[in-house]
Amino acid sequence: MLDIILHLDAHLLTLVHDYGTLVYAILFLIIFAETGLVVAPFLPGDSLLFVTGALCGMGSLELQVLMPLLMLAAFGGDNTNYWIGRRFGIKLFKHDSRFFKTEHVEKTQAFYAAHGGKTIIFARFLPIIRTFAPFVAGIGSMSYKLFMVFSALGSMAWIASLTLAGYFFGNIPIIKNNLTLMIVGIVLISFLPAIREFIRHRRAKS
Repeated sequence: MLDIILHLDAHLLTLVHDYGTLVYAILFLIIFAETGLVVAPFLPGDSLLFVTGALCGMGSLELQVLMPLLMLAAFGGDNTNYWIGRRFGIKLFKHDSRFFKTEHVEKTQAFYAAHGGKTIIFARFLPIIRTFAPFVAGIGSMSYKLFMVFSALGSMAWIASLTLAGYFFGNIPIIKNNLTLMIVGIVLISFLPAIREFIRHRRAKS
């Protein structure tokens, strides 16, 4: 998994070469699963979008096809996760297990307490929290109409910002030649809020 994340460009180029247009379906499923299934927060999100944008800039993928498709995947994943949380959330997180951690839910609930419904938008840019935010919204029975509005805005903002960043900047020589470092940087930056929260929690506990 680490190798896949660090060398996303090479792996995606291989997929494009081997599967052609089917790679769009593969990307759709990855983005859908990362936000639609609470067991899949480990899947690459931010870095994947940046690299796919860079591949669009190279002509390997079509930007006008990719962006709407991935926006639909993100929105569909959110909605699936919302209804899973609404129908089964309390039962799934009644006890800790390998995949379901009450700690993740509690952190997401704290994020909701601080930011309200806008959490659905903010969470799009935060790994792990973006997987659990719609789930917790379902548990808390957030108005579905309100959830859909925030989900649509968040999905469009997340997909557009990172994909276009890759499209316009991913093929600049200094970035293209150091894409692995760029991917590591994106991953670290995306986890900074979680790291800051962990440090704050440890200090408060001490």
